[in-house]
Amino acid sequence: MSTPPRTAPASQQEQTTLRRVAGTAYFPIAFIARFPFAMMVVGTLTLVVSARESIWLGGVNSAVVGLGSALIGPLLGAAADRIGQRPVILTAGIVNSLALVAMAAVAFSSLPDAAVLAVGFVIGASSPQIGPFSRTRLVQLILTRLPVARRARSLNSTMGYESAADETAFVFGPVVVGLLATTMSPAAPMIGAAVLTLLFVTAFALHPTAKVAAPATAEEPVTQAPARELASLSVLVVVAGALGVGLFFGTVLTSLTSFLADTGDGDSAGLVYGVMGVGSTILALSVALFPERFRLQARWLVFSALMLAAMIGYGLASGLTGIVMAMAIAGIGIGPTIVTLYSLAAERSPQGRSATVMTMLGSATIVGQSAASALTGAVAEYAGSQASMWLPIGAAGLVVLAALVNVLACREPGSRAAAEEREQQAEDHLFEDARTLAEHPTEHP
Repeated sequence: MSTPPRTAPASQQEQTTLRRVAGTAYFPIAFIARFPFAMMVVGTLTLVVSARESIWLGGVNSAVVGLGSALIGPLLGAAADRIGQRPVILTAGIVNSLALVAMAAVAFSSLPDAAVLAVGFVIGASSPQIGPFSRTRLVQLILTRLPVARRARSLNSTMGYESAADETAFVFGPVVVGLLATTMSPAAPMIGAAVLTLLFVTAFALHPTAKVAAPATAEEPVTQAPARELASLSVLVVVAGALGVGLFFGTVLTSLTSFLADTGDGDSAGLVYGVMGVGSTILALSVALFPERFRLQARWLVFSALMLAAMIGYGLASGLTGIVMAMAIAGIGIGPTIVTLYSLAAERSPQGRSATVMTMLGSATIVGQSAASALTGAVAEYAGSQASMWLPIGAAGLVVLAALVNVLACREPGSRAAAEEREQQAEDHLFEDARTLAEHPTEHP
């Protein structure tokens, strides 16, 4: 007779934390592995402009990088849902490293501009989706390894951390590109990104947490919702919000760089942009402290409205002081907005398609950033820096519009953890009623 599995004591379950379940090394690996993704748009822009002496070609190439990520990124997520993250990340990492090195060579070669754009597309298409894949892993760990009572709060704080990690990478990735390009060569950021990809993306792929996102076995067949559920309004509205966030990043960074270059403070663009990153990171990490009655729908609307108000001030600013104040206020809005978007994505992901939805958000963000960088650069060049500083208002307005659609047309679901808890309670009540009926049949009609 087989011995039933032993259940961990309640005290041991209470001590279980996500850091202990995932492993201490997981978080620094996953954090550094994000940087190549954050460096590729600005890195290719810097390289192409320097090598081909064409701002137009650099902007178009950045847009092509984003297009490759937008078209192929969700397919990488779908493949990970089907065959597991490890083979997908390893393959994408190898291809991406080779493409980054190839860009460093092709940009300075005599090959036509079409070759540069082709390599740029491959860079975007093969970019490892570390942020979305990391969220998928951690959500699965929370739902399967943590006590039910702690899942909702842990999910909230984890989405806050993941969004802060993404924000930090997106803010400081361009800074790393600038440092490498100015101290070494314009090709250095591409080579550096390739090295980081080989080391840390590979380490992320091989980390034991990849098993939690592995596909089901023959004994436990995979159950996936139909692909058409990915096109539901509740999912697409969140993707639209992520697209707006990407447009926001691209318009702000490009217009800010152009404005400061005109005033002779171009070297301070990274520092001024970093003001937004500081506030965003702090607020993203503080989301777990928000009261539960401050629902996700309300958070999205409130903090995106704050982004919009900050960008109106940004467009009206005529000096560095006003711009810094606008950046600080925008940081307070953007951090919680990103956390909310990914929290909603985690709750609304169709069964078995979590990685797909997460990569849809990641791809929407990067394509928004790429397209906005190209458009804003063109506006700054032909209409002036002051004109380009009004474009972030449109980006923030899209985030607010998506939030309004979300409030008016999408019912806010409870968290997965809460839903599972309610389902378990219903099953317990049903079992109790059945047992009572069996023991006391005459007491019931």
